[in-house]
Parts: sequence; structure tokens; C-alpha cells
Amino acid sequence: MKRFLCGLVFLLGFVVGYAQQNQIFIQAKITENNPNVKVSQEIDFSNSTDRPLNQIKLLNWIAAYQSRNTALLGRKLEDRKSDLYFAKPHELGSLENLEIRIGDQLFDKSHSSEQNIFLPLEKSLQPGEVLKITLNYTLRIPSAKFTDYGIEGNRFYLKYFFIVPDHPENTGNREFLDIDENESPGNNWTVILDVPANWNVKSNLKELQPNYFQGILNNDPEFMISEKRFDQIYASVDGKVTLIDFGYSLTSEEKQHLEFYLPLQLSFIKNKIGSLPDKVFITEKFKKDQNFTGLEDLKFWKLRYPLFPQRIRTDLNYFSAISKNIIQQSVIFDKNEDHWLINGLKTYLEIQYLDRYYRDEKLLGALPENLKLFGLKPLKIFHASELKLSERYGLAYQYIMNQNLDQRIAEPFYQLSNFNGSAISHFEMGSLFSFLAEKMGNEKFDDFITDYLKQNAHNKVDQKDFLDRLTLATGYSSEFLEQFLQRKNRVNFDLKKFKKIGDEFQVKISKNTDQQIPFKLETISKEGEKSEFWFDTDHSRKAIIYNIPQANAEKIVVNSEYIFPENNFRDNYLYTKGIYANAKKVKLKLFKDIPNPEFNEIYLNPRLSFNAYDNILLGLNFRNTSLFEQKFNYTFTPYFSSGTGTMTGSGGISYSFQPAESFYRSLDFGITGSYFHYDFDLSYRKLTLFGNLSFSKNPRSDIGRSLGISYNFFDRDLNPKKMDQDEYSRYNLWSVGYAYSDRRMIHEKYFSGNFLFMEDFQRISAEAFYRWEFQQNKKISFRLFGGLFLNNHTRNNLFDYGISKVSNFAFSYGLLGQSATSGIFSQQLIIADGGFKSYFGQTANQWITAVNVDGHLWKMFNLYADAGLYKNHHFNPKFIWDSGVKLKVVPDFLEVYFPVQSSLGFEPSFKDYGTRIRFTLTVNFSALTNYFRRGWF
Repeated sequence: MKRFLCGLVFLLGFVVGYAQQNQIFIQAKITENNPNVKVSQEIDFSNSTDRPLNQIKLLNWIAAYQSRNTALLGRKLEDRKSDLYFAKPHELGSLENLEIRIGDQLFDKSHSSEQNIFLPLEKSLQPGEVLKITLNYTLRIPSAKFTDYGIEGNRFYLKYFFIVPDHPENTGNREFLDIDENESPGNNWTVILDVPANWNVKSNLKELQPNYFQGILNNDPEFMISEKRFDQIYASVDGKVTLIDFGYSLTSEEKQHLEFYLPLQLSFIKNKIGSLPDKVFITEKFKKDQNFTGLEDLKFWKLRYPLFPQRIRTDLNYFSAISKNIIQQSVIFDKNEDHWLINGLKTYLEIQYLDRYYRDEKLLGALPENLKLFGLKPLKIFHASELKLSERYGLAYQYIMNQNLDQRIAEPFYQLSNFNGSAISHFEMGSLFSFLAEKMGNEKFDDFITDYLKQNAHNKVDQKDFLDRLTLATGYSSEFLEQFLQRKNRVNFDLKKFKKIGDEFQVKISKNTDQQIPFKLETISKEGEKSEFWFDTDHSRKAIIYNIPQANAEKIVVNSEYIFPENNFRDNYLYTKGIYANAKKVKLKLFKDIPNPEFNEIYLNPRLSFNAYDNILLGLNFRNTSLFEQKFNYTFTPYFSSGTGTMTGSGGISYSFQPAESFYRSLDFGITGSYFHYDFDLSYRKLTLFGNLSFSKNPRSDIGRSLGISYNFFDRDLNPKKMDQDEYSRYNLWSVGYAYSDRRMIHEKYFSGNFLFMEDFQRISAEAFYRWEFQQNKKISFRLFGGLFLNNHTRNNLFDYGISKVSNFAFSYGLLGQSATSGIFSQQLIIADGGFKSYFGQTANQWITAVNVDGHLWKMFNLYADAGLYKNHHFNPKFIWDSGVKLKVVPDFLEVYFPVQSSLGFEPSFKDYGTRIRFTLTVNFSALTNYFRRGWF
């Protein structure tokens, strides 16, 4: 009877005008404690093109879960998630017992492992014609731990698992990537689910009867099936009731807040885009993916500091999710190509919502007020505590752009790094929409969006048509967008100077682009009163004078509060009075901070360091580098050496060239100098000139390449003993090196080559490193090193290759005791040159080869082994080896080596065994930062 009713629904739908939509009927049986779902399916496939079709393509995306050769697995590894790679066979998904029939044409089952199933037709399908496809198959649902879609206990979350037709225009292969992509949008669905008694089903389709769903979707159907009964809330806006269905249980506090906020949110969205759907279905995965980033409590050890009260977190998190859901329902988007339009509109709504209800809310919430230390509020000294929550959009873009790791807005979404997925697709585009809305008037912009979505309901969005219509609606102010989306943004407005002429300011402003981009000019009085003036621009890059009223202004600002995603905001501020008129104020600040573009900031950071000869070093660092990278950098750190009672220190200046589109990401030049002690009462002075070329990289990739050259001058104090040993006092070193790194999960690789030379020697060396994760969180690594002196006329062993201890002649390693031969500092290990852990007391002045192996043993313990050959002049080559146990206190940063057996013998039996234990210590905060940001960019 149900099948008959479904057929009737199909027929009626066909009659009333859905002939160009695919009709999909699915009957699926779910059983308890069983991952297998039996499916009977019919597809009435319509040729919506203007040409005959000789084949039909079906998408079988559950096949993405069944092997290690899928795009889904590759993406998960890029995201630093290895669950799918190490999945057990019973956790994977698959399609079984597939039967496909088109009329009398029966297709075999060999396609069940392919994500794209191509069905050749015996007779061409003409434009407008409809073809019935009958399918029977069994889905083996994968574990939900890979993508959140799948089975978890007795809970099924079904999405992207059923076989669906692809649009005829998509002739190539399409693979599932778990980026919330549209698989087969715009279809008319009828789905009947046979589930165990007392189980509950939630879906984004309309439920006509229990477990009977029907409707047209601009996206893909999803079903949450569980023993639990989940929450729902009805909200009424202007007499229309919208059902908000949740695929999970709400807490009592969460539900109480939502019953208050949901009507406000829906009313706000309706006023902005014109209409609301009958139903909004929110799953736990969707909410997590769309959460309003930056509201989470700050956790440190056992301490917890809330930034925002729960009511604000609930309001903004759900507004973010619901607004995205409603926009996705409005028209048909290709989420891979049209992502900037979906996410930009969603972020525009967020910005407007913040402006309406949270205009004065700070970026750090109540944390600066609530975090106290000895009765003081330390965070209040930071500019970050003064920033508004709404400024987060411009700041996120500035952060990634200053590293030249941003991407084009129009880049396909699957090619965006995870960070750019937010900073570019959401924040930059949303800021542009908000910028244009403020220029043309928010009501006019909202009317345009309302009309566009209404006219294109159930249609595929056309990007060019949208931009053309927006250009007309804005009076051509948005005409720049079409080109702007296709290139990395480096637009900059430069507020050069002003003159007072009568009652007006004559303000001189230039821009670095030919595009006709408008801007906002603002005057701000000492009392905070603002006056705004909008100007359009022409194609010229020359400085142009704009006249505005004086209005007792204290400062003039271009595009304040990051309203337009500029390349540089530091030239957007000028003061009008006092000694800083036509200039920027200088500001001294303690500790790194988010930069305040209104000032030339100098950061003063107390420094504490240590080495065996200077002992405790107390210093003060002066630098211009904030939490955001910039092109010109300087840093100077004078130290007081408690061990010598003298002043020491270091400093440097560098400049980075970062072209937006080039074969290299950055080209850095600089000069550095340092003065410290390398032995008791012996100091060294080092001067370095360097250039470093970092090649361009795919921001989603962990592969990096760099080329460097440097010149180093060293001047060392010598005592009589060192003079007798004919030590070098002054020497010059040239170095040319290349490095390649691939930090991908499972197979991590690194290679470097170096040519080092001076008057007395020339040597080349190469190092290769490979680390394999053979089981989840269990790794084995191999390091190979080779070094050769092309010629060597040195006076001693200072420049020799190290075997178990490096010679730090360039003072480039972080050794606590540069010249230590006994004591704890002499036991510090640097994995360089030979990399042996046992102390052999030798160096190599002709050549050396070595291999270092390190593998997981148990929990924090590894086994290691080293072997190699080295040769000194006038001696035969010598083979050595060692082995032992490594304790990983902090992996890759603090590790302790316990030698066991080596070519020296059984080392634990040696009386001085305690002195043979070695440790590595890497105090490099940049390395720590890079380690934790893997998978983001």
C-alpha cells in the first residue's frame, strides 16, 4: 500500500511540473546491532540538458570508506586524522549485492567498489525524456568516528550513503571529501525507513507519516536514526511556524536559552533574506562544524576561564548554524565552487547580528576583567582586550595574509586550507558583503539578497549572474568583485597626509590597484564622535585629494575596524593635532600583542636565558614584531650576564619580500649579530648576513622547500691554552643549503644538503630523514647522514664532522655548554652529523656516513640504534655502532637516551654510566607553534 501511495505522489509531482527534476524513491531496512542496511530504490532520471545522453553517472560515495586509495583518506591525513587509515575492516563501509536495471538492461555488480558508476545506455536519452533506474543493494554502514556519518552503537547518521544520480554536466569523476559538499541537489525525494520498534528518525525532509519522508531538497537528504528521542522546538515568526529539529539531545539550559533566542534569530534572518523554511534540521556534526569560533572557555591545566556566559555562546553558536542551514536551503549551490557565496552570506548575517545585539562585546569577552593576578588584571594591558568581537573577521584574514598563505576567494573549496576555509571563504567574503551593504545601505542590500534568493529558489546559482545583478544594485560600487575573487587580495589604501583649508580637511589618499574600489573615510573627535564619508574611486593609482568637513576631528581613518580586507592597515591612520599631526604615535608595549595599526608599536619583552658560562642572563628585548608577521622586522636584546658581570646580547634586522603570486612564498634578507661567552671568561662575536628563499607551497600541503645562503664572521677570545692548541680566533664561513620537508602523516620525509666553505676547507653534507607511523601513534624513523671534505687544511678539529657530539663552531645549536667536557651540560645531545648517542670521543676530518634508527617500544619508550663508518686522514675507515632506550618526555622536544650496547661494550656496566646518559632539549617556540598548527595551513 505504501509503495502505491509513493507511486501516486511521484505521478502527481510529475504532472504539476517537476519533469526536469529527478524523482528518487528509497525503501531501506535498518536492524538493531547490525551495520547492514538493505535498500530498494527507483530513480526517475530526467535529462535536464539540451543534448542527448548516451550514459548516466551514479554516485556511490560509500565506496570512499573502503580502501586506502580514496580522496577521502588523503584529505583526512592532510587534516592530521589517521583513524580511517588505521581502521579495522569491520569499521569500513561498502556497497554489497548491487543490482542495477534500466528497462531490460541489467548491469553487473563489478561497479560496487567505484565511487562513480557509469551506465552506458542502449538508446540515447533525449532532452526532457525520463528514464527509470531500479536498484537493489546492501549498504554496510561505516563507523561514525571517521566523518561523523555512519553508525555509532545503535545510532545511525545516514548521509551520502545511498546511490544517487549525478548531474549530466558533471562528466568527470567526483569523489567524497567530507567538506559538506552537495552530492545530488535539487531532487524530489520519497524515503520510507523500516526501523526497529520504538526507534526514532529525524531528517531534513518533511515527515508525512511516521518514518515516511517526502520533499524537494536543494541539498542532500540526511537521517538520524536512534533509540533516543531527540528535541525539537517550534518558533513562530510573523504568524509562520518553523520547526527546528535537532539530531541530538539538548541540555535543559541549552533548551531554555534556545526557546528564547530562536524566535529572535529567525526573525532577524527573515528580515535580512525575506523568508524562512518550514523546517530546519541541525545535527551535532553540522553544529560543531558551524560553531562560532572563539567563544570557548580558556582551559589551562585544571583551571578554566570562561570568556562568555553560556547564553551568549548558545545564541551565537546556534545563530551561526541556523543561518548557514537556511541559506543552503534557499537555492542550489555547488558548495565546492559557490562556497564563497554561501559562506559569505552566512558571515554577513553574523556580522549584522553582532552589530545589532553585541556591538560592544569584546573579542576576549569578560576574560580581561575576570582574570586576576595578585589583584591586578594583566590582560587589560593588551590591545587584544580592547578589540570588538566583530573585528575578528578582519583579524583572521590579516593573520594568514601576513604569512602569504592566503588563497583566492574563488579557489575551489577542497583546495582551501582549513584555516583559509574560515578566513577566506567565510570571513573575507562576509566582510566584503558587509562593506558593500554599508556603502549602499543595509536595507537596499537586504532587498537585493531577498529578491535574488526568491527568484532563484530551486535553481542552480549562477555566480556571474549574481555578481552582475549586485553590480547594478550597488550602482557599480561592487564591479571590482569579479576580478577581486580571482586573485589573492593585496589591495591597500594609503592615507598619506592632510591639509586644513578653511573648514575642511584636504585628505590625500592613494591605492595600489587599478580596480575601482570604494572606501570609507572617517573623522573621530577626542570624545569619540564619528563622521563617515564614502568615496568611489577610478582606475588611477595616483594620490587623490578628498575634501571632508573638519568637525573638530582628532584623527582621520580609512576603512576603520577592518571593514575592508586590506593588505596593510598601518597606513590608514593620521592624527590632526599636536606634535603627531600628519603622523602616527609611537607606543611602547610589554609582551607580544595583536597589533594596533593606529600606532608604531615597539614591544619590550623581559627575557631570561641561561648557559654554562654566562649563567643566568637577564635581558630586555626590543622588537617591532607582534603576534602577526610583517615584512620589516628588527629585534635587539641586551642581556646582563650574571656569570661574568658584563653586558652581552644579540640583535638583527630583516626584510621579507612576499609576492602574492610567484614561484616563491617569501624572500628574506637580513643581518644579525650576537655577543656571548662560549667558555669561562671567553667571549665570541658573530655577524651574519643571510638570504633565504621559501618556495611557494599549497596551503593544504605539508610540503615545504627552501634555499638559503649566508656569510658568517666569527671573532673568538682565546686563552693561552687555546693559543697553544692553535685554535682559530677569527674566521669566515660561507654556507649554501637546500631543504625539503614533507610533514604528512604516516610517511614523514625530510632532506637537506649543504655546502660549507672557508679559506682552509670546503665540505659538503647531506641528510635524509624518514618516519613511518606503522600503527596508530607508533612510529619508526630512519636518518641517514653523509659528509665529505673536498679539501681540509684546518689547524685542528674545530670544523670536523661530529660523531657523538657536534662541534658548534658556528654557534648555531642551542647548546647550554658550548665547550663543556664534563657535567650535565656535556651530556646534551644534538641530532646532527653522525648523531651517535654513545660517546666515542672522536671526530671525522675526511668523511663520514651514518644511519640512525629509532622505533616505538612501549608507551613513552623507544629503542634506538646507530651505525656508521668514518675516516680520518692517515687512518683506515672505522665502523662503530650503538643501541639503547629513549624516553620521550615531550616528543621531539625533550628526550632522554639510555645507552645499552655499543661497539664500546655493555655500557650499563661502566662505572661512569650516569655520565653516558644523553638528553635532547629543543627550546624553540616557533617549532612548537608549527607542530600544533599542522593540518590548518
